[in-house]
Amino acid sequence: MHRINTQTLALRKAVLDYSVTRMDYDPVPLDRPEPNEKLAELVGETMTDAGIGWDKALDLFRDVLAPATISADHPNFLSFIPAAPTEAASLFDLVVSASSIYGGSWKEGAGAIFAENQVLEFLARECGLAEGAGGVFVQGGTLGNLSALVTARQWAKAQGKLAPWAIICSAEAHSSLAAAARVMDVEIIIAEPVASGKFNAAAADNAIAKARDAGLTPFALVGTAGTTNFGIVDRLDELAATARKEALWFHVDGAYGLAGVLSTEHKGLYRGIEKCDSFIVDPHKWLFAPFDACALVYRKPEYAKQAHTQQADYLDAVHATGDWNPSDYAFNLTRRARGLPLWFSLATYGVEIYRQAVSRSIYLARQIADVIEERDYLELLRPPELSVVVFERKGWDAAQYEQWSEALLDSQFAFVVPSSHQGRPNTRFAIVNPRTEFSDLVKILDSMA
Repeated sequence: MHRINTQTLALRKAVLDYSVTRMDYDPVPLDRPEPNEKLAELVGETMTDAGIGWDKALDLFRDVLAPATISADHPNFLSFIPAAPTEAASLFDLVVSASSIYGGSWKEGAGAIFAENQVLEFLARECGLAEGAGGVFVQGGTLGNLSALVTARQWAKAQGKLAPWAIICSAEAHSSLAAAARVMDVEIIIAEPVASGKFNAAAADNAIAKARDAGLTPFALVGTAGTTNFGIVDRLDELAATARKEALWFHVDGAYGLAGVLSTEHKGLYRGIEKCDSFIVDPHKWLFAPFDACALVYRKPEYAKQAHTQQADYLDAVHATGDWNPSDYAFNLTRRARGLPLWFSLATYGVEIYRQAVSRSIYLARQIADVIEERDYLELLRPPELSVVVFERKGWDAAQYEQWSEALLDSQFAFVVPSSHQGRPNTRFAIVNPRTEFSDLVKILDSMA
């Protein structure tokens, strides 16, 4: 019987103790970045032949590196799109790492993949997709969008369509779509949304005509279920009808906002999602899972399998059985079973708690928007539809926003960075953490007076 040495036991205890201590903070420290030169001075060289030892490495992380890393799960981390993993999800992420699970093929990871698939099927049902829908958890929304669009192009080729290709999306769509178009060497045609910021059928029709006039072949129409900047849900019902009329693949990027479909009272915002060919949603954004995870779901996964299955002699044993291999459904082969923390959290707490938490974020956004509208030195740019609130401090330029933002972070009270829209500086609250308090949001507004 192999005996574990005392150093290994001490390492395990120290790492687990640190993890528990970090999770016990209430709230977690916000912290702040440090310049590279300062970190180099404080950390020194850690890549040495002999190593520096786990105790010194852990001390460096706890005392220097972690404090130079902003905590995305702080209740007042309100920039970009934060993260707020549940305790169950965070703890089970440790289990996934400790279990050394290969999540690429059923032969090696059947139990883990079964659990992940239950989550994917649950998300498909919430969006109204029929039985048989499925997909895979990938790293993030960028890879999810790319994989879905590669599938869409393969599907278009099978329909007899020919290059040069074009993707149709809104000017409010996520930057990852333009990145995917560059990687795929296809064109992207940008449609102008209506005044509310929504992408609708009329805008899609104009963009499709523009693409065809330029000699391009549109193959995918992309709607957004919760834009990153404003939290706007496009007219998915209209876009679905246009996609069907024009024989285009209809993909919905819901990386941030599709989680809102869990809120019973706001489900109507997503009318039309049930007609999509694929969608993504990132659990590390508004489904309370740790970084990194994106659920990519297809109405008919067989199209993705045709597009993404890799062939090699050493993979014959994996393909021979006809089992569900997650690596066949996206641009990936080796993969972590990154859907398991979400599975464990949902199984632990139940779906109803998730519905309540998502609904609370939307309610809180609308509550603080009302306060913004009451204050004469602030201007609400749009009423929030989901949990993103965008507003201006009247009279401020970009430098004043930056100075205010740095002062907030220096005080360790909140992390709220400047943003912009159509060339005008502004700022925004992205509210996804159930522990964010209305009173704290009011204090942040007070600091702008």
